[in-house]
Amino acid sequence: MGKRGLQDEPGREAGGGPRGAGTDSERGRDWASALAWDQAHLWHPYAAAGEGPVWPVVSAEGVRLRLADGRTLIDGMSSWWAVIHGYNHPVLNRAVREQLDRLAHVMFGGLTHGPAIDLAKRLVDLTPTPLERVFLCDSGSVAVEVAIKMAIQYWQARGQPAKHRLLALRGGYHGDTLAAMSVCDPITGMHRLFTGLVPQQIFAPRPTCPFDAPWDPSAIAEFAQLIAAHKDELAAVILEPIVQGAGGMWFYHPQYLREVRALCDAHDVLLIADEIATGFGRTGRLLALDYAGVAPDILCLGKALTGGYMTLAATLTTARIAAGIAHSDAGCLMHGPTFMANPLACAVAVASIDLLMAGDWQDRVRRIADQMTRELEACRGLDGVRDVRVLGAIGVVETEAPCDLHALMARFVDAGVWIRPFGRLIYLMPPYVISPDDLSVLTASVVRVLSDA
Repeated sequence: MGKRGLQDEPGREAGGGPRGAGTDSERGRDWASALAWDQAHLWHPYAAAGEGPVWPVVSAEGVRLRLADGRTLIDGMSSWWAVIHGYNHPVLNRAVREQLDRLAHVMFGGLTHGPAIDLAKRLVDLTPTPLERVFLCDSGSVAVEVAIKMAIQYWQARGQPAKHRLLALRGGYHGDTLAAMSVCDPITGMHRLFTGLVPQQIFAPRPTCPFDAPWDPSAIAEFAQLIAAHKDELAAVILEPIVQGAGGMWFYHPQYLREVRALCDAHDVLLIADEIATGFGRTGRLLALDYAGVAPDILCLGKALTGGYMTLAATLTTARIAAGIAHSDAGCLMHGPTFMANPLACAVAVASIDLLMAGDWQDRVRRIADQMTRELEACRGLDGVRDVRVLGAIGVVETEAPCDLHALMARFVDAGVWIRPFGRLIYLMPPYVISPDDLSVLTASVVRVLSDA
């Protein structure tokens, strides 16, 4: 159903550890003083200022992070799901160096450049057929903000400004900026902290039918009622296809997506697919949408887009929506980041996509899935474990009670692995290049740490 022509390019298996412990300046750094300054002045994500331990990384290669004290950790997180080819990859390094010698950055307003054109061509080719306009932006949250603006401006251009709200799913996560927060789960998200500031959206229940269960038609019933009742005020439905990521790591049935697409068409509502976490093969398909064979009106991509080298995201839409926005009162899409389509980021994104599509990523992800399914199953019988589930290169152990984040991270570091749990979830999203032996170290660490806990 897409415009894909590129197929598998050889990557490289992650072998031994890093070649060195970093630059001369890193080797000579007084890390005790540096960490004290870090705690006093740096703010880390989802943490109070100065809260909790942090571990200094001085270099990385393949699937290994080298710490300042000389220890190495096998990375089970792909640096929040982005580093799909592993660290310090020679192909991606070369792309950055060559582009750096030509052009590090230039404004995209009124100018263009080769890496942006090359990247957009690949994205148009690899995504469902109706998507042919590409907006290159800074991050996943911004990609969602742009998608929401596209939907709202489109309906304004159609003379229907009342269609300005979103229908989202409970259990979803779409980013931390204001509009993106508004479509995250209203209970587990940040709505309570920003009451009166976050736009008030409409929420359907989390899809109840699991990915690998028989389809239950009742799973779409309440969604169908909501979209019918609110169709005159809905600009779009927004959802994460198949995998709800940071909102709960829940895998739901592909038929749910097909039903949502049909209901959006029936009620004249746009469909926004957030593939920021799932895109580029993480679920075992290039896009999670491929499990259902549906095309959205707007698509958000990010995270693995550059192979984890630089921040970059993309929002794609159809010619129909782009033309509608062009004929709105504003006459253009009202968004324009300073670093939009940064040439360095675009160049490494092109290299990352080519590396992925010319390699054997499908077999790698299938192998990872099969191995995690076998080896994480030992967690199912442990006290306090609610569920174990695997889809593609995503392995999840869900516990009955919330995890003690800092205590578990410290135990994992002591075990020689980098795993960062959240809430009731201990999960693995390793780089696709991980070897079976290294993956076994990750899964065994999860089993052992949960057994000890």
